[in-house]
Amino acid sequence: MKVLITGITGFAGSHLADYILADFPDVELFGLVRWRSRMENVIHIQDSVSFCEGDLKDIVSLEKCLAEIKPDRIFHLAAQSFVPTSWKCPSETFAINAIGQINLFEACLLLGLSPKIQVAGSSEEYGFVQPDELPMTETSPLRPLSPYAVSKVAQDLLAYQYFKSYGLRTVRTRGFNHTGPRRGDVFICSNFAKQIVEIEKQKRDPVIFVGNLDAKRDFTDVRDTVRAYWLSLEKGEEGEVYNIGSGKAHSMREVLDMLLEMSDADVKVEVDPERLRPSDVPILESDCSKFRALTGWEPRIPLKQSLLDLLNYWRETI
Repeated sequence: MKVLITGITGFAGSHLADYILADFPDVELFGLVRWRSRMENVIHIQDSVSFCEGDLKDIVSLEKCLAEIKPDRIFHLAAQSFVPTSWKCPSETFAINAIGQINLFEACLLLGLSPKIQVAGSSEEYGFVQPDELPMTETSPLRPLSPYAVSKVAQDLLAYQYFKSYGLRTVRTRGFNHTGPRRGDVFICSNFAKQIVEIEKQKRDPVIFVGNLDAKRDFTDVRDTVRAYWLSLEKGEEGEVYNIGSGKAHSMREVLDMLLEMSDADVKVEVDPERLRPSDVPILESDCSKFRALTGWEPRIPLKQSLLDLLNYWRETI
């Protein structure tokens, strides 16, 4: 079986590659990379993966890669995935996420390929949720509150439309927040962890800058999330959508407290207005019963372990 991962050099993509290489040695694994892609997340597996240079915004490069690989499965993880950046660069976010996915789909159709494609959506698609609408199911209303979230709704609905219109074999997942080692330092858990380690190593003043600590998110370890991604194509129904999450929401204040409990650093916490969003989702909490009933998937790694592994990642990196 030939498997292509877009976004393989990123956080989830690199962990998915690790999982496939460890558990499915017969898979021939390929990764889509750009000429400027940062490779540090995949340097340890570079001899086990075949990389193809292409860009989601350039359909010609996608056609060349797909014609060369002819994948049986595609995990489409590549995206501009940082919500605050989407406020500053909404057009670029939409170009990469929505238009980039159209290019990927059209390249498949032009070449007459019929791979099974996982489209990695986001819990941010649900956006503004009323208290009586928790936890969110796949049929909950989509009320996106950021340009990023709107772009993921577009990806989600395009995957459904291409399945209905052209029979493209898409499976949509709406992943809730995931964390763990290698998470980029712009994301909240990793940013907290990096600041703590920098304080431990006396590389910064003992002050942790935070945004909205009242926001609640449903966190799953990335290694559990990518296992779910694999199962979505192994057992998921084409054209369907599945929530992937832990089913429990934690406030950012709880997450910060957990991290601080794992450190001897004596710190002060200050709110940085630059870290507050124009509009924020108050709470995201998943109902994943549909996916669990279909696949038997359950998260295995508790949040405290994920955060400890994240702290240790930064302790080794900095």
